[in-house]
Amino acid sequence: MLYHLARPLLFSLDPEKAHEFTLSTLHHLGGWMPACPRNQGTPVEFMGIRFPNRVGLAAGLDKNAEAIDGLAAFGFGFIEVGTVTPRPQPGNPKPRMFRIPEAKAIINRMGFNNHGVDNLVTRVKEAKFTGVLGINIGKNFDTPIEKAADDYLICLEKVYAHASYVTVNISSPNTKNLRQLQGESELDDLLGRLKSRQTDLAEKHGKYVPMTLKIAPDLDDAQLTNIADALRRHRIDGVIATNTTIGREGVEGLRNATETGGLSGAPVREKSTRVVRELASRLAGELPIIGVGGITEGAHAAEKIAAGASLVQLYTGFIYGGPGLVCDSISATSKG
Repeated sequence: MLYHLARPLLFSLDPEKAHEFTLSTLHHLGGWMPACPRNQGTPVEFMGIRFPNRVGLAAGLDKNAEAIDGLAAFGFGFIEVGTVTPRPQPGNPKPRMFRIPEAKAIINRMGFNNHGVDNLVTRVKEAKFTGVLGINIGKNFDTPIEKAADDYLICLEKVYAHASYVTVNISSPNTKNLRQLQGESELDDLLGRLKSRQTDLAEKHGKYVPMTLKIAPDLDDAQLTNIADALRRHRIDGVIATNTTIGREGVEGLRNATETGGLSGAPVREKSTRVVRELASRLAGELPIIGVGGITEGAHAAEKIAAGASLVQLYTGFIYGGPGLVCDSISATSKG
């Protein structure tokens, strides 16, 4: 594949510069990219949405919705952009992204760097993409945690009309105290307010846009039980498992392994799959799970489905494996 020829050049660049270069290239090339057709897989329906296949792009790669059309050409069944916050923010100081190629892993401490929700909505309107689009929302770094719900409500209101579904990100380790929102009382308050606003917006716009919750892999059994109960209680439409891990299992002793931030890629695979499996047991099919974390080959995508996920998402594995991983994952999750 052409990507395997281009990857050494991209990997010779600083990771964030390579990321920016790739997005710029995809933005300008638009749909002109060799890819798998989106109709290659078996269509499935979840949350009232028909997905052309089970394989999506995770949030974080295209934070500002700058390259939707170019990314869509790779054959993803759905694309998720963001995380976006109410106001633009620069994120954490650079450098803040580090490759660990020996482990097919990345550590990042980006910190929700983005151009703000109004800019993202403009970009989404400009895109020609007509497929399934998720928009991932978060809070600004300087918004006190006790007022975090206000930021999520602002974003939900602004993106609602333009999204196929909206993801509430409370699991990034790179925004101070954000993961506190996974606590029982904090989560109950947040989801209650978001669900109420979702109901109002559905009436206002004359359409229902599903809402998912993105959680961390670093949760114990009691926390997973509390989250599953909250998802049911507030009738949340889906859950994304998982974000990056603060653990360092699988990269010990490797260059960049001690950098602060969230670890993604192959080392998080087992943690993520455990969370998918435990959630599937607790939720008993009441709402779909989107499995993400450590998928570096098609068999890993199938593993997530076998553990109880309805859909999967790629990010770090896509950076290492390129478009071929999309095709392999679609094929692996379409069997049977």
